[in-house]
Amino acid sequence: MKIEILGTGCTKCKALEEAAKQAVAKIGGFHEVVKVEDMMEIMNYGVMSTPALVVDGVVKSSGKLLSVDEIVQLMKV
Repeated sequence: MKIEILGTGCTKCKALEEAAKQAVAKIGGFHEVVKVEDMMEIMNYGVMSTPALVVDGVVKSSGKLLSVDEIVQLMKV
């Protein structure tokens, strides 16, 4: 599973990246967490507000900081 954190490097973006890493550790298995800061790449997802969470190419959340448990739930869907 590939998890992407879309954001330009703001505090919330960094916090979402850390929460995503904790969620991956919580569920186990091999999952890649990637930080995407390039605005053109972010725009390709149609995201208008960051931070955003993308799981396997599908935008699951944008514009809010998710908890570890919320990320775990989104990874299961």
